[in-house]
Amino acid sequence: MHMIPSKVTTLLLAITTAVLPALAAARTDYPFRDTKLGREARISDLLSRLTLDEKISLMGGQPKIPRLGLEFSGQVEGLHGLALGGPGHWEGRGKNVLPTTTFPQERGLGNTWDPALMQKVGALEGYEARYMYQSAKYDRGGLIVRAPNVDLARDPRWGRSEESMGEDPYLVGTMAVAFQHGLQGPDPKHWQAVSLMKHFLANENEDNRESSSSDFSQRLFREYYSVPFRMGFQLGGSRAVMAAYNSWNGVPMMVNPVLKNVMVKEWGNDGIICTDGGALGLLITAHKSFANKEEGAAAAVKAGINTFLDTYQNDLRDAVRDQLISETQIDDSLRGLLRVFYWLGEFDSIYDGKTPGGVSAASDPYGQIGRASDTPPWERESSKALARKATEESIVLLKNANQTLPLNQQTIRTIAVIGPWANQVLLDWYSGTPPYAVSALDGIRNAVAPGTKVLFENGDDAAATVAAARQADVAIVVVGNHPYCNATRWKQCDTPSNGREAVDRKTISLEQEALVKLVYAANPRTIEVLLSSFPYAVQWSQEHIPAIVHLTHNSEELGNGLADVLFGAYSPAGRLVQTWPTGDAQLLPMMDYNLLHARTYMYSTLKPLYPFGYGLSYTTFAYKTVTASAPSMTADGEVNVTVTVANTGTRDSDEVVQLYVQHVHSAVARPQLELKGFQRVHLAAGQSTQVQMTLRAHDLAYWDDSQHLWRVEQEPVKLLAGGSSDNLPISTVVHINNSGTYGPESH
Repeated sequence: MHMIPSKVTTLLLAITTAVLPALAAARTDYPFRDTKLGREARISDLLSRLTLDEKISLMGGQPKIPRLGLEFSGQVEGLHGLALGGPGHWEGRGKNVLPTTTFPQERGLGNTWDPALMQKVGALEGYEARYMYQSAKYDRGGLIVRAPNVDLARDPRWGRSEESMGEDPYLVGTMAVAFQHGLQGPDPKHWQAVSLMKHFLANENEDNRESSSSDFSQRLFREYYSVPFRMGFQLGGSRAVMAAYNSWNGVPMMVNPVLKNVMVKEWGNDGIICTDGGALGLLITAHKSFANKEEGAAAAVKAGINTFLDTYQNDLRDAVRDQLISETQIDDSLRGLLRVFYWLGEFDSIYDGKTPGGVSAASDPYGQIGRASDTPPWERESSKALARKATEESIVLLKNANQTLPLNQQTIRTIAVIGPWANQVLLDWYSGTPPYAVSALDGIRNAVAPGTKVLFENGDDAAATVAAARQADVAIVVVGNHPYCNATRWKQCDTPSNGREAVDRKTISLEQEALVKLVYAANPRTIEVLLSSFPYAVQWSQEHIPAIVHLTHNSEELGNGLADVLFGAYSPAGRLVQTWPTGDAQLLPMMDYNLLHARTYMYSTLKPLYPFGYGLSYTTFAYKTVTASAPSMTADGEVNVTVTVANTGTRDSDEVVQLYVQHVHSAVARPQLELKGFQRVHLAAGQSTQVQMTLRAHDLAYWDDSQHLWRVEQEPVKLLAGGSSDNLPISTVVHINNSGTYGPESH
C-alpha cells in the first residue's frame, strides 16, 4: 500500500529538481526582477502575483515561493557572535552544532567604549551569517540578525541586563550604530545582513514581563528609553525591530500606536516590525487585550506588525475571512518586510531548489560569500585576533592598590587559580558555540614563565583551597555568576544574586565573596577576577582585596585576554557602562521606571561603589584643557569640542575620553550629568593628543510634551571632560544664544 505514494513522491521530486532551474531562469522577466524599475514598483508587482496564503506565509519562518523562484531569509540570534548552537540550541535541537566566532557578552562589548571595534565585530558577524547561509557545506541560519539589544539597564537587578550595553542612551545608541554599520555593510544598495534591534520598548524587567506595564512619561520616552532605537534607525540605517512583551502605560507594545506614529512616521522604519516569541498568544492569555488570537492578529498587523514569531497563519486567515482586516491592509504591512528582502538582494537571487540562499545576482557584492571552499571565517587568525582584542578592551580594572598588577612572570614561582568558573568558559543563553574556548586557567598557564607552577582548586573543598592559596606567591580567585543560572528548567535560578531571561535578580550581593574572603585570609596577595554578567555590590572586596578586575563571560579568547591584562601585555582601559551600587539599600522598587526618582548616574545623588564610566589603568592620564570652537551657538548650531589629554605614566595605554554636559539654569528638571561624547584613544607613555567631538544644540534639547516638540533653551551649558563620570577635572561653558524648537521627526 505504501509503494505507490513513494513512487509518486520520487517522480515528483525528480521532475521538480529538473524543472525548477529552467523555470527560475525563465522568470527573470517578471517586473519584480527588473533592476531598472524602482523598489516600490517591484514590490507592488510581486504583491500582485501572490495569493493570500502566500502573503500570510511571508510573515513567519523562512518563506519560499518556488513557483516564482523566491526564497527569503529567516531570522537568527547574534548578540555577540552568530548563534547556531550554544545553550539555547539555536537553529533547533538535534541539528549539528556549527561553530562561529564568539565575543564577550554584549555587556562586555559595551565596556570597551570603542565604536570602531564594534563595527569590526558587526562586520565579521554579518560575514559569517552570509557564509553560513550561502555555503553548500553548511546551508544554515539566516540574514536577519536579532541584534543588538538596545534596551537600557536602568536597574542592576534586571535579569537580562547582561544583554544590555549599559544605562546611558547615548552610549548604547552610539555602540549600536557602529555594530549596525559593520553588520549591514558599506554597500549603498545591498545589505550584508540585517540588524533587528530588540526589544521595543522598556523591556527591562523579567518577572511578569509577559503582562507587566512599564510606566513613564512621554518625555522620558523621548529623552531616554527610545533614544538608542531612534539612533539605530536614523544613524545606523536599521530597518528592523522586535516589539517587546510588556506594555507601555497599559498598552501592549505589539499593538501600541507608537509603532506607527513614532517609529514609522518619525524615525523612518519602513521595514520589519516583528513580535517576540509567542507574543501573539500572550496578547490574549497574559495581557487579556483580545478575546482570541484571530482578533489579536488583526490588531497586530493594523498596528504595524509584519512578522510573527508565533503560530498565527490560521488566525490571520480567519481574520480576513471575518473582515477584521482586509487583504489590502496585509499588503500595506508586507511592504516593510519585502523592503528588507529587497535590500538583502533576495528579489534578484533565484531560488532553484538546490543552491543555498538562491543563485545570487552578479550585482550583489555579498552574493559570493561562502560559495568558495575557502577557510571558514571562524578559523581565520584575524577572527581569533579580533575576539582577543575585544576581550582585552572589555576588561575593567576596578582596583589596583600599590600597583599589585600587572604581575611579573619572572618573579612568580607558584600561582594558585581558584574558583568554580576558572577552568571553563561559560556561554550565555544567546551565545553560539565557539570553535574553541580558552578559560582563565588556560590563559594563565599560557602566560606564565617556564617552570612556574600553576595550582587549581574549584573552591568546593575549603581545606584544599586554603592549602593551595598558602603555598602560592599569588592567588587569583575567579568568582561571579553562571550566565543562565546553570539551570535545567526555564525560569529557574536558585542563586539569589543571579538572573537570566525570565528571572530578575533578588539581590546584588555576591554569595561567592565568601570564597574570596577564605582565599584572602590564607594569602593576602590575592587578586579577584569578577567574571560576571552584572554589577555586584562587592564592598568587602573593594576594602580588602589588593586588585580587582572585571570581565564578562562568553569570549572564546577569555583566558588569553585576561592573562594579557594580569601580566601586563595589555594595559586595561575598559569602562563600566552601568552604575554599581554599594548594596540593595541603594536600589529603588524594580517596577519604578521614572528615572527622575534618582535612577542611574544621570539622576542619583547617592555615592556608588563604582560610578558609570569608571575604570583604572596601568598608567596615569592628565586632562589639560577642554575648549569649544566658539563661545556660543544658535539653537540650530553646533560647536567642535577639543579635549587635550596626556599619558603621564610609563606605560602605553588606551584612554576613554568622556564628555558630559550640565544644564545650569534650565526651566525643567534635567540630568545632573549627561554623556554627550566619548572616544577611546591610544597614547604612548609621555604622549599627548587632542580629541575632537561635535556637540549640536539639538542634542541639548528637552522634550516639551505639552507642545509635542523639542525645545532648545537659551542658556549656558557646562561641558565637563575626564576619564569617568566622577572624575571630570576640566570644564568650559558654551552659551546657546537663542531659544528654538523643532519637530519630533527632526531630532
